Amino acid sequence: MKAAVFEGIEKIVIKDVPIPKMDDNSVLVRVKACAVCGSDIRIFHHGNPRVKPPQILGHEISGEIVEVGKNVSKFKAGDRVAMGGDIPCGECVYCESGIGNNCSINYALGYQFPGGFAEYVLLNSLVVNYGPVHKIPDNVSYDEAALAEPLACVLNGLELSNVRLGDVVVIIGAGPVGCMMIEVVKRMGAAKVIMVQRSKPRLELARRFGADVYICSSEENAVERVLEETGGMGADVIICANSSPEAQIDALKMAKNRARVNFFGGLPRNNSLMTLDTNIIHYRELFVHGSHGASPSHHRKALELIGSGTIKIGNYISHKFCLDDILEGYKMAESHLGMRVVINP
Repeated sequence: MKAAVFEGIEKIVIKDVPIPKMDDNSVLVRVKACAVCGSDIRIFHHGNPRVKPPQILGHEISGEIVEVGKNVSKFKAGDRVAMGGDIPCGECVYCESGIGNNCSINYALGYQFPGGFAEYVLLNSLVVNYGPVHKIPDNVSYDEAALAEPLACVLNGLELSNVRLGDVVVIIGAGPVGCMMIEVVKRMGAAKVIMVQRSKPRLELARRFGADVYICSSEENAVERVLEETGGMGADVIICANSSPEAQIDALKMAKNRARVNFFGGLPRNNSLMTLDTNIIHYRELFVHGSHGASPSHHRKALELIGSGTIKIGNYISHKFCLDDILEGYKMAESHLGMRVVINP
């Protein structure tokens, strides 16, 4: 089969590799779509301790099952399925509590297990039994189904942020995930959504997703503008959907008393330490937390929202590339000139 193989920093090679070998407990999927996540780009440039080259990346996957092991009863050949990234071990205290994205082992497709930037992906027994693998609704395309994975991460983050009816929500970062948040927080009852983004072209792309206020932080003081938009009170929820330390510092300054501040976007390993004014947290009684990934239940719910038309996920796909052109797809995703990039092997 053809695959895009990550062989080391800044090196992905398109090559023929053996189709993964089945066993009695596994499932073989013909990949139809795999979207490019920011983490795929970070691995390409900087590596990751969980990714040992050579490896096939990609964890926002959809496809058709072509073969199932004789012990597998959940799926059959011909099923259309979508997969998420985080794979619970099913046995640790976190997995038993239903928060498999916090699994002690922290397996993931496209990390320890080969991912979806290939013609076929093997789902081993762990993925089949415990992972976010769900059948795609009939009215949902493969490209759309692949984006259930980032939408699931959005659902996890907003659930942890306890978005409530009437809240003012600030989203810092107008990438595809940040724009998905606009739509979801409005469905959750947010009264006012404020989008903050440094890049003006990216901010212009985000305007069609319906935030109430758009702030270009390279042209005006975002903290002052948020306070102005909230009558000097600050926002109820602030979500840092980017990888900027400065945004995390600003988020505290935008917060209303007892606000929830979510550091949704991870920072680069060499730039993750910063100085926070913890007196702001103390005196305003802020709830500062993080979120990452999603559980299988979030992935299932994301597919249901897409299938019902509640979330118009196709609006977040801007470019498609064949597997041979995956590096062009990476460049497009990194350029911030569009939304989600999908690779069709």
